[in-house]
Formats: sequence, C-alpha cells, structure tokens
Amino acid sequence: MDYQALIDEVYQEVSSMGLKGKVADYIPQLADIDPELFGLALVDLEGNIYGAGDYRKEFSIQSISKVHTLTMVMHVFKSKLWHRVNVEPSGNPFNSVAQLEYEKGIPRNPFINAGALVITDALVSKYENPEKDIIDFINDITGHKSVKVNELVHQSEIDHSDRNMALAHFLKAHNNFNNNIDRVLDVYTYACSLEMNCIDLARSFSFFANDGYCIFAKRRILSQSHNQRINSLMLTCGFYDESGEFAFRVGLPGKSGVGGGVAAVLPGKFSVAAFSPQLNEKGNSLKAMKALELLTTKLEFSLF
Repeated sequence: MDYQALIDEVYQEVSSMGLKGKVADYIPQLADIDPELFGLALVDLEGNIYGAGDYRKEFSIQSISKVHTLTMVMHVFKSKLWHRVNVEPSGNPFNSVAQLEYEKGIPRNPFINAGALVITDALVSKYENPEKDIIDFINDITGHKSVKVNELVHQSEIDHSDRNMALAHFLKAHNNFNNNIDRVLDVYTYACSLEMNCIDLARSFSFFANDGYCIFAKRRILSQSHNQRINSLMLTCGFYDESGEFAFRVGLPGKSGVGGGVAAVLPGKFSVAAFSPQLNEKGNSLKAMKALELLTTKLEFSLF
C-alpha cells in the first residue's frame, strides 16, 4: 500500500472542497490560530511516517488528551474505575451539567468533561506530580520529547472553567470526587493545553493499533483486553454527540478535540492524525473528519 500517495490524494481532495466552520472561541487563546491550517499524518506499525499539508504544525490537542489520561489510570484502578464512570455514548453536549444531574453523579463515559474529571481525579490520587507524569508518559509513547504545554492556553482554560467547576461540584456532591477541586481542574486543564503535531499525535496512538504494544517505547502499554476496551470507547464515545455519525461514516476508534485535531487507529494497520481548526456545530474538525472518511473509503479497510 502506497500510504504517501493516498495521504496526498486525500489532502488535495479535502483542500479543494472549500469546507468552512468556526474556530473554537470559548477559550480565547484557541481563537488566535490560523483557520486555514490543515494537515494529516499516518504512522504504520513499523514506525514509517506519511504526511501532507501542515502536519508538522503544533496545535492544542484538547480533549484528545482524555485518551492519554484514561490509559494512565486504566491498569491501576481496573474494574473499580467503572463504578465511577459509565461506558455509554452521551447523546448530549460534552459539557452538559443537566445530564450529570440526571445520572446522579455518574458520568456517561470518560470522554465527556464530567467523565474526564473523574479520570483526572483518579490520576491525582495515583500520581504525586501528575503534570510531569502526563508529559513523561506521552514522551515515552511517542519515543522522544514531543509534547509541551501552552501556558497561555492553560491559563485561558482555567479562567474560563466555570462549567467544569460546576461539574466537579456535582461530582463531589454525589461522592464521586476524592481530591481538591481546584487541584484536579488545574491538572485537567493542563492536559487539555498540551500541544503536539500530527506526526507525534499519531505516534502516541500507535499502540492502540498494535494490541497495546508500543513500538516507540518498546514495551506494552496496555493489556490486549484493556486496549480493546479503550478502542471500543473511542469508537462509541470519542466524538462527542457525533460519535455515531463518525462510526457510521469512518468506522475507526478515535478521539477529537476542539483544537481541531482528530486521532484514530485501524487495528493491525496504522494510526492517523488530522488537524484543521475550523469546527462543525458538534465541535469536531470539518476537514479532519472528512479526511478520515475519505481515507477509509479509499482504503476499503474496515473493522467489520
């Protein structure tokens, strides 16, 4: 398979479509990015890299980091984790307070904000210096120093975290929160403020395509069972309330972020990341989503 020719073809086709969305502006620092940026990169299971467009441009990975933090606590808390957060698609906005109240303090899944706050709370319980450990973990699974935090974005996230603060207090009221709320929110917004490019984002997802074994860290990150569970969650819950549409049109486990990034995997084949900051009404990148749809259509590969 000539992946480079395929990536170039997908990039050119999507670029010619004239897709227009809206850059995320509820976090002011995210609104400053060039809206015309667009890139994608594919990494196969031998570590070969294929890219097109602005695939070396760093961007804020935002909610994609929720997959990394879930991975960090998955093997530690095992089944206990799923008493605190469910594994069902939400069908509602990712920051819904009403849904958390309706569910009596048990978030629908770990990729909506309430669920990610529970995961971050578990992370703070486990790690003495979670910010450093998040950085170290991502650098390990990409095989080099690939990630940094954008301090301006981090501060902007903290300054505009009123809704997440409300979610945390709901969780606390239902005895589903063990640590200081401000401390957990600081770690949560820190993870969302990490910056990567498409190459390293795809590298950081590579082990999900390889039964949990990371070729860059040269070690197993997850058991096959845990790896399958996270892939299942990404397929059903990774794209906010557009997850069903993504599964229908693309059919890959993946995760999006309001910074315009999307990462996905085809188990046994490759990991892929795409980036374009213009979002649709559901908070997913228009060009990145279309790029992955075209990619799987042209490959004629399928999970099913």
